[in-house]
Amino acid sequence: MVFSKLGLVTVFFLGFSTSVCAENTLADVFKKGQVKGELKAWYWDQTTDSTNVNIMNTALELGYVTDTFYGLKMGVTLQSNATPFAKTDAKEVYKYEQWASGSTLSEAYLGYIMGKTEVKVGRQYINTPLIAGNYARIFKESFEGASVINKDISDTTVFAHYIQKTQGRTSTVMGNTDGGAPSFEKKALFAGVKNAVAVAFDDAYGLGIINKSITNLTLTAQYARARNVELSNTATDDVDLYYTEMNYTYPLSGFKLGFDANFRGSKTGGNLDYLNDEGHMLGGRIRVSDLNGFGISFAAATTSKKDAVIQSIGLGGDSYTSVMIRGPFNTTPLANNDSYKIEMTYDFAKANIPGLTFIGQYQWTDQGKMAVNAGTSVFGTSVDFTTYAANLTYAIPYFKGFTAQLLYVMQEKELTNVSNVVTKTDTDELWFKANYKF
Repeated sequence: MVFSKLGLVTVFFLGFSTSVCAENTLADVFKKGQVKGELKAWYWDQTTDSTNVNIMNTALELGYVTDTFYGLKMGVTLQSNATPFAKTDAKEVYKYEQWASGSTLSEAYLGYIMGKTEVKVGRQYINTPLIAGNYARIFKESFEGASVINKDISDTTVFAHYIQKTQGRTSTVMGNTDGGAPSFEKKALFAGVKNAVAVAFDDAYGLGIINKSITNLTLTAQYARARNVELSNTATDDVDLYYTEMNYTYPLSGFKLGFDANFRGSKTGGNLDYLNDEGHMLGGRIRVSDLNGFGISFAAATTSKKDAVIQSIGLGGDSYTSVMIRGPFNTTPLANNDSYKIEMTYDFAKANIPGLTFIGQYQWTDQGKMAVNAGTSVFGTSVDFTTYAANLTYAIPYFKGFTAQLLYVMQEKELTNVSNVVTKTDTDELWFKANYKF
């Protein structure tokens, strides 16, 4: 809170002191500002062993950023969505993801740029390994607070964030049941544990660094702490998150070879120890890309035996073995879990169809029987997933800004209970997304 207020005071002071001598050019700041937006029409259809539901969304994202004025700028972004024809069963299934009608001001910030440092204070999108919004749903998650990004050190980016409120992707996620647009609340979502509904917290901050000083190698590290998080109905305490990653790409004749490795972990204060959310996840990936339009990769990850992993503040935390639509936090961060993924991509530009790309994924997980309750896992049980996914995206060359995307996922969940009785459930999901950016 203190960091946010100080940042706000600093920005206003700078603006006041410079506007005195540049009053005649202030109008140009708004005239030269940039408007950008996106129109969205999405259709989702989900089929399980016993149900079939679908929902349609029509949405607008509209943003405006002023030109700089002695380093100062202002930005706003409005998100608006309607879910016409949504039936009762669809509202229930998609209440945490797509059922949300109305508008919300997701960005409203003052910024200041000085040299290679940029400061933002207010509502803003954030996308880092440990503090991140998920943009795969109709409402993008957003955060209220302050951020600083500095690039003074050669080949290095240092970033810091402070957040005091968040905006989820539906009103239900934020604790309301009216089906309206999500609002900013003194709550946050913690991916991997209580990722369905936001929980109360005081505030959170993070510090990270990205270094590219070694040719073809990118190193990333981040630490984040959320204070007085109500992960339990009976107790609150601090939550610490850690992340490190290495990405190495080596160009060869006719293709590129890549190696990736990351480690993420979570630690809770003593009041929350009994939740067993002090887990870690170690992941690795080998990939081949730019092979005459083809790419292929194999990834594997493993987690702690008795603790689940909190992946991020906000639902944007990811892993190498997650799958499109269903994956980042319903399969990979479980305790005592091994996960694997094979992915193949193809760019049809090599076949004289520019703008058309394909992604195919096969993922499977193997969880041992739980010795304790941890995260969403229950003592004496185990759950395994097998998932097939395909994504076809077409950015139409002669209609600049328009993209059509078709995603289809088949997922089998195999639950073994304390009596070794196995229950299998299948979920098939189809997404069609039509987007126009301007």
